[in-house]
Order: sequence, then structure tokens, then C-alpha cells
Amino acid sequence: MAHIKLPEFEDMSPAIQAKAKPILEKTGKLGDIFKLLAIDEKIYFATDGMIQKYLLDETTLSYHIKEAIALLISKENGCKMCVDVHKSIAKMLGLSDAQIEEILQGIDSIKTSDAEKELLKFCIKASQKDNYKILKGEIDTLKELGFSDVQILEAVAITGYFNYINTLSNVFSLGE
Repeated sequence: MAHIKLPEFEDMSPAIQAKAKPILEKTGKLGDIFKLLAIDEKIYFATDGMIQKYLLDETTLSYHIKEAIALLISKENGCKMCVDVHKSIAKMLGLSDAQIEEILQGIDSIKTSDAEKELLKFCIKASQKDNYKILKGEIDTLKELGFSDVQILEAVAITGYFNYINTLSNVFSLGE
């Protein structure tokens, strides 16, 4: 049970209800993270913007890499709810159960290029409290492996997003 009172649909602002209605029609329920964000309209729409631009829109990184980042960072942060949610999203985006399990077993288990493995390792390091220790040379290595500045920035932004959303989920004990 969440450590904070989560609003029901009828308690949400009209603007958030408009976003909730299609979800309710499609799935019959709203997730705890949706309800938590719905407490504050500014936080809801700021977060929704990040979800749209980082994860749902087509970007310079593949959906496979974005979901790998989502799963790895959520697992690293001990956010069971986010891991479960992103297992489902990864399936919707075409990842097989075997691919999802590879990701959850760790970077070395993933059947992908060495370059993508390095990017994922970098994301895990970027998610840590001591990320200020990342050196320019580590970013230069990613560039040498073929990643653009935009792709590296996008990977770090997605990493930061998952640190943010995992923190909200963990602090308020969502999905338990």
C-alpha cells in the first residue's frame, strides 16, 4: 500500500482526467504512478512530457535500447514496480521474453553489439550518486564507438528520468 493517499479519478483535475480517460477505457485501471503524479498537475504534465519525448516518440536511440536502459536502471534502483511495468512495455515494443530476461540478467548477458553494451554500462554509471566522477574520456569512448552527442545526451536523459521515477515509486512504496 502506498505511503501517501493516491487520488481516484474523480479527485483529479479535469486536465488530468482527460489524460486518464483513454487509459481507463483501454485498461480499466490507472497505475499507482499515474495516481501519484495526478496529485499535482504541474508535476504530472512535466513528467508526461518527459515520457512522451524520451520514451514514446521516435528518437535517435532505438526502442530496444531505451527499454534496456529503463529495465537496467529500474533494476539497479530496486524499483520492482518499474521493472514490471517496463517488462510489459518492452513486450509491446516487440522484445521477446528471452530478450527481456537477458537484459534483467545484466549487460554481459544481452545479445547486442559491444558498442551498445558500453552505452548501457555508461548509463548505469551515470545513474550512480558518484556520476560526477565520469570523465570526458568515457564520453569520447562512446563517440569512438559511433554514438553521437545527441544519442549520448538522450541516453543520459533517459537514465536521469528513471532515477527520478524510480525515486518517486520507491519513496512512496507504489505497486506493493
